[in-house]
Amino acid sequence: MKTYPVSPNLSTPRGYSHVVSTSGGRTIYVAGQIAMDKDGSVVGVGDLRAQTTQVFENVKAALAAAGATLSDVVKQNTYIVNLNAEALPVIREVRGQYFPAENPPASTLVGVTALAFADLLIEVEVIAVVD
Repeated sequence: MKTYPVSPNLSTPRGYSHVVSTSGGRTIYVAGQIAMDKDGSVVGVGDLRAQTTQVFENVKAALAAAGATLSDVVKQNTYIVNLNAEALPVIREVRGQYFPAENPPASTLVGVTALAFADLLIEVEVIAVVD
C-alpha cells in the first residue's frame, strides 16, 4: 500500500513526489543502473537523452527480474555528471515517459564529477515496493 502525503509547507514538485509512504509489501532495491547494454557496451556516448533512455530501460529490466514494474518505484536517486540547467529538461522528459504523472516516486537529483566509467553521464538507483 502506497500513499503520497502532501504538505502545505512544501513547494509543488515537478515530476516527483516529496513523500511516499508504504506499508506491507515486499521492498526491492535496485543498484545504480548505467547506460550499458546487456553486452556491457556504453550506449549513447556523449548523448544524455540516449543514455537516460538506456538507464530507464535497464531499471525497468532489473525491476522485472524481481517481479516489479516502474509503477512500484517509491524512491529514485539520480546522479548526473557535470549537472547543468540544460540537462534538467532532458532528464525530466525521458523520466516522464517511464513514471506516471500522478504520484511519481520521491526523487533526489545529484550532480557528480564522474561515474564508474568515463563515458557515462547518468546513473539511476531505485527502491520499489510491491503490494
